[in-house]
Amino acid sequence: MTQSAINMRRAAQESQDGRHSRAAYLFLIPWLAGVLTITAVPMIASLYLSFTSYRLGGSPSWVGTENYQRMFTDSTFRDAALVTAKYVFISVPVQLVFALAVAVILNKGVRALPIYRSVYYLPSLLGGSVAVAVLWRRLFANDGLIPDLASSIGIQMGSWVSDPDHALTTLMILNVWTFGSPMVIFLAGLRQIPMELLEAAAVDGASRARRFVAVTIPLLSPVIFFNLVLQLIGSFQAFTPAYIVSSGTGGPANSTLFYTLYLFQTGFQSFEMGYASALAWLLFVVIGIFTAINFVAARYWVHYEN
Repeated sequence: MTQSAINMRRAAQESQDGRHSRAAYLFLIPWLAGVLTITAVPMIASLYLSFTSYRLGGSPSWVGTENYQRMFTDSTFRDAALVTAKYVFISVPVQLVFALAVAVILNKGVRALPIYRSVYYLPSLLGGSVAVAVLWRRLFANDGLIPDLASSIGIQMGSWVSDPDHALTTLMILNVWTFGSPMVIFLAGLRQIPMELLEAAAVDGASRARRFVAVTIPLLSPVIFFNLVLQLIGSFQAFTPAYIVSSGTGGPANSTLFYTLYLFQTGFQSFEMGYASALAWLLFVVIGIFTAINFVAARYWVHYEN
């Protein structure tokens, strides 16, 4: 092949690559426009508003870090942060343990596995919906199904929704109940573990529990890490259950006042958009910090095949 033919072929290839690139960018335009108008621009605007005194309908005035300093003296902010911390660091581990336990049972070869998988996954699809939150409120109300069942066996529990000692527990139970999503991911991870390794451990005399701890858990650690990060982020952002169960008030003695609910009250009930923006950015930073901590800690307990 002559040099001129090679040059012509190379030029044709570059022209074709250019057309493909232009087509790709053309299809990316709607996504880029959405990122800019729905995500990037509002985030920049909220960052600016977090340093201003701004009430909805008025004009912002620059106050520097006053909104962030206000958090240190805001008792309601401390209540919301504490409630959210309890919710995240109690319900998420319990949910993941429960999801892993169910996944292990289903991985044993249960008949009609697709049906069980769908049934268990369904609460994850509905758990954040208004309808389920309303149902959950009715279940734990004074005349709800749960108190009625408890009274039938001689236990008088009353309404957990209106009890400051138990209101948050109802939301934790709801979060644990929506274990279907991590369960399906755990089940997929368990299916990828080579049976040869488990059989070799059994031949060496390892018990079933020892095989689970020494073989299954290390090989499943990337999946555990993935579920942990997703569920932590989702729990920090939980809003609908707390809003519906407490009727938007935060429950008795602020017992279900999630951070996101307090942010909503500040911005859309008190109309203090400057302070609400500061609260939102603090939540963003906190989620980023915990996610970064998870990634750093993953070096010591997450094991990949390579």
